[in-house]
Amino acid sequence: MKKYILLLLLLSMPGLYAQVEFKAVPSKTKLGINERLRVEFTMNEDGDNFMPPSFQGFRVSGPSQMISNSWINGKRSFSKTYTYLLTPMAKGTFTIGQASIEIDGKPYKTSPFKITVTEAVKLTDPTDPYSPPQQIQNVSDEIHLVAEVSKASPYVNEPVTVLYKLYVSHEIGIRSSREVSSPKYNDFWSQSIDIKDFVVQEGQYNGKDFRYVVLRKAILYPQKSGRLEIEPLSLELLMDVPTGRRDFFGRAFITQANKIVSADKKYITVKPLPENNKPADFTGAVGKFDFKVTPSKTRLNAGESLQLTVSVSGKGNLKLFNLPKPVVPAALEMYDPEHKEKVSTPLTGMQGSISDVYTIIPQNKGKYPVKAMSFSYFDPTTGRYKTLTSPEIMIDVEGSPVASADGNAPVSQKQKVEAGEQFRFIALETSLRPAQRDDFLGSGLFYSLLAAPFLLIPLVVALRKKKQAMDSDVAGNRIRQNNRLAKKYLSEAKKHLGNKEPFYISLEKALHNFLKAKLTIETSEMSKERIKEFLVSRNADAGTINGFIAIMNSCEFARYAPSSGAAMQQDYNNAVSVITALEKQI
Repeated sequence: MKKYILLLLLLSMPGLYAQVEFKAVPSKTKLGINERLRVEFTMNEDGDNFMPPSFQGFRVSGPSQMISNSWINGKRSFSKTYTYLLTPMAKGTFTIGQASIEIDGKPYKTSPFKITVTEAVKLTDPTDPYSPPQQIQNVSDEIHLVAEVSKASPYVNEPVTVLYKLYVSHEIGIRSSREVSSPKYNDFWSQSIDIKDFVVQEGQYNGKDFRYVVLRKAILYPQKSGRLEIEPLSLELLMDVPTGRRDFFGRAFITQANKIVSADKKYITVKPLPENNKPADFTGAVGKFDFKVTPSKTRLNAGESLQLTVSVSGKGNLKLFNLPKPVVPAALEMYDPEHKEKVSTPLTGMQGSISDVYTIIPQNKGKYPVKAMSFSYFDPTTGRYKTLTSPEIMIDVEGSPVASADGNAPVSQKQKVEAGEQFRFIALETSLRPAQRDDFLGSGLFYSLLAAPFLLIPLVVALRKKKQAMDSDVAGNRIRQNNRLAKKYLSEAKKHLGNKEPFYISLEKALHNFLKAKLTIETSEMSKERIKEFLVSRNADAGTINGFIAIMNSCEFARYAPSSGAAMQQDYNNAVSVITALEKQI
């Protein structure tokens, strides 16, 4: 008998076992940068003041709201869902934080989760509900982003040109573009070539006529051998796309759509430089060059200086190798060189000249040779090493060091220090302080700080009693909380002016929380008739009540109808004036 009584009690008290659920469910946790995902925030009880996470790293569309409320065999089943569609803006791992909501006055939060965004993937399933819309999938053959590589198998340090071309059919128009991910040239020395003006050209891709534009140019110099990868470039495009329907005159209806396009990965097989017959003085030069060693003069007096210029000119990896260093006798004092570059980088690769300019000063009379110098490079057109050798240079030093103006030998340029000045740095100003000072222990400040905690005890007791009184005032706390939320959402609505959906959501939340604060009613009681009854009972003016209801209607209708910035500004101003009037009247 006791078992049956207990069972009846449990069945008559569903609140004992009913639990509130509020959770976040992503459609996927790993996706390519050209894909999208859906995040649903679901609850099994109706709630207020829903706050989504920030969705950092994603472009957000939504929310859309769905409510399911049914009775089956006398049992109520309720579900409310906020759905967001997210488009990644960069690669990496991102954390979607906690969403929050209030259900029956209690706060609930979802658990955070991580989303991993990889490089672009090939979209092969047009029925995937979380991929870009089907309408955009249908134009996949009408737009292509292509990376064209000039050489598939170069030598190490041989230039490779990469062109990124966007092919677009004549039926589609591009309004704007945004770079989602940039290509990375790991294991390459790279330099981008600026494109000042984009020129639209006619061409073919896969045997079909397209318009195309060159978006980016880059020169790559592979720094190691083997199979090297070039990561793809990804763009987000805003396009004008035909819908497939036509008007009375046969003109196609156009709609705007977003699509992320990516160039395929490119692989380059880099050949190592041959080891056979590699010169001992080879420092990595690859291309075709001329080599010169030029002195500014070969006859001079002791103490005079000359400049010795070691230069390489031609076409190749001019910035990626070192020039040979001259060897001179010990009697010639040689200083570190000044490096100069005159290099341009067109699509064919680096060309120009580099040079090291050495300053040499002979100390004594005589003839001094500068040994012949050699420079080796690898020519990729012939597949062989070449060595260029400069002739030996003879420096003829005549006479003694140059004399000074009075006929005496040159004197040292060191600064003389007058007597009495060498210790002047000691006579600097300083600040002194007395050696004996009053002790802190036993001072007036010591006793003041000692007594301060005891003097603060009455203040702490009073503040604690006030806090306990406020905590026990549940209704008052709820009113204050709703007041704060009304002001917060009204401020958010002002920030979202011009952005229809979040503006009207924030404005509607501000109106609801204002009513909950002033009339102490719940969201479930907020029908327009009940609101009118409550406001009339509080002696609110009829015109003000009608204005409040009109703003609520605007919030509802604006979700399904277009709205201009001027209309949103007017609705915001009306809401502020109506809330201010009701604040005074009730």
